[in-house]
Amino acid sequence: MPKGTNQKLKLYYLAQIMVNNTDDEHAMTLQDIKNALEYYDITADRKSLYDDLNVLRDMGLDILGEQRGRSYYYHVGKKKFELAELKLLVDAIQSSKFITAKKSHELIKKLESFASRYEAAQLQRQVVVAGRIKTMNESIYYNVDAIHSAIATNHKIRFQYFQWNIKKQMELRHDGQFYEVSPWALTWDDENYYLVGYDAQAEKIKHYRVDKMRKLTIMDDKREGKEYFKQFNLAAYAKKNFGMFGGEEENVRIQFSNDLVGVVIDRFGKDIIISPIDDEHFTVNVNVAISSQFFGWVFALGMGVKILSPSSVAERMKQEVDALHELYGR
Repeated sequence: MPKGTNQKLKLYYLAQIMVNNTDDEHAMTLQDIKNALEYYDITADRKSLYDDLNVLRDMGLDILGEQRGRSYYYHVGKKKFELAELKLLVDAIQSSKFITAKKSHELIKKLESFASRYEAAQLQRQVVVAGRIKTMNESIYYNVDAIHSAIATNHKIRFQYFQWNIKKQMELRHDGQFYEVSPWALTWDDENYYLVGYDAQAEKIKHYRVDKMRKLTIMDDKREGKEYFKQFNLAAYAKKNFGMFGGEEENVRIQFSNDLVGVVIDRFGKDIIISPIDDEHFTVNVNVAISSQFFGWVFALGMGVKILSPSSVAERMKQEVDALHELYGR
């Protein structure tokens, strides 16, 4: 049998054919495989295909065979990702607000390469990116990568920081002045990436939305603020900053009705100490950053929650409610 022009790539194309065209629901006979190889100008006989499939098995490809009637069928069993795992990753990409629509399509297309064409079609059927709220800052991926590099190499970073104005235009804060920050951690909260770092000028820990950074570069200067992060608890930091909005930290005692215990545990974790005060209510003491977002969270829970102390926080809550009443009571 004359050899085709791509014989040296036979094993490569055979592996691609098996991965792309077979799965637990779809298999190929040796004749099917032979025909597929001919598309790439590669010739093969049954004996050489037996040997080649065994070589692929030795290389780690899970090629399975079974008798069906008078024919023998081959397919790839276990792959790097199971279909359920790929669907989970697709859902995660779609629901991530910080990933742009363009990048979402690119990432999902790459995930399809880990599936057969039949499984890839199932992934495409669940792709619904259009209409979802997505960031418009394509540079976020490079920002995240640069921040990780800066943390790993113990260097400071500098960047410009922007906000949106009512014309839906990016508006640089501090007149475009560059921020210089010592990066110590990246965290995920409310569908956004945040950098947690040390601001030497303010001598305090601050956080910044990564998708609102521009012209981020790694500096030659070494990081500062190590003493602040020796016992820093990132999870606790995220819990007390509602919506990652900062504010003065206070230890607040709050009363809840028993039906809200699940909400409290979801917000503050199972380690929170719950103190029953009667058959229908309990209290907790929590450290929170006092902000409008915190009061909004309390307000959203309605009559089932009451701030007990300190009195200054309870009074500010009353002021927030009075302001809302004034706004809507006219």
